[in-house]
Amino acid sequence: MIYHITRRAAWQRTQQRGEYRAASLRREGFIHCSGRTQVVRVANAFYRGRRNLVLLVIDPAEVQAPLRHERVDGGRFPHIYGPLNLDAVVQVVDFPPRADGTFAFPGDSSSSRSS
Repeated sequence: MIYHITRRAAWQRTQQRGEYRAASLRREGFIHCSGRTQVVRVANAFYRGRRNLVLLVIDPAEVQAPLRHERVDGGRFPHIYGPLNLDAVVQVVDFPPRADGTFAFPGDSSSSRSS
């Protein structure tokens, strides 16, 4: 699975449109995603303290747009080069920050704090 962090309101608007288009698709040409081990680091770097987020769990085999794993900051991150078809999203999980504003992977109480 691959993962994408977004605002709950953005995801809810997507339901009416039938496909998901992150702002990065317009600006950069792709939708940023993460592997499971990358989610917390990305969340803490870019979303620290933000509320009303959800984590989209995406089945890469179902993504219709081109999906490329590209090197960024020493890691390989999945990027979706087009709108995300909704049937590729297998789960939507609430993604609240902890009291200190940092994130842990949902359901992972042993997750250490990442910065």
